[in-house]
Amino acid sequence: QVQVVESGGGLVQAGGSLRLSCTASGLTFDGAVMGWFRQAPGKEREGVSCITSTTSRPYYARSVAGRFTISRDNAKNTLYLQMNNLSPEDTAMYYCAARPSGVWSADYYCARSATFPYWGQGTQVTVSS
Repeated sequence: QVQVVESGGGLVQAGGSLRLSCTASGLTFDGAVMGWFRQAPGKEREGVSCITSTTSRPYYARSVAGRFTISRDNAKNTLYLQMNNLSPEDTAMYYCAARPSGVWSADYYCARSATFPYWGQGTQVTVSS
């Protein structure tokens, strides 16, 4: 049984930083495509950043490029999202998603959240102005 668990959300002032973590078990992590998605109240779910199992470059949404960094530690079955220079517009529930494998690019998967069969429960990020 695959389990995906996020942590690291919280309340931070604008300009601050947070690091989200996501641990996935029950799948071969180093072959998995992993992603971070977010959803704010009244808005559609957005693919924030995704990373494949290869050395191809990760995908970042335009709204976070240059501020967020996705990384993975395959030895720890853990995905990270380092978020710097946060703004109130980043306030949302952040979800980690996993799919066991993938042959397409990270941006392909980030644009298609339905391709991820496994999701965490979400972690809330709130940025105050």
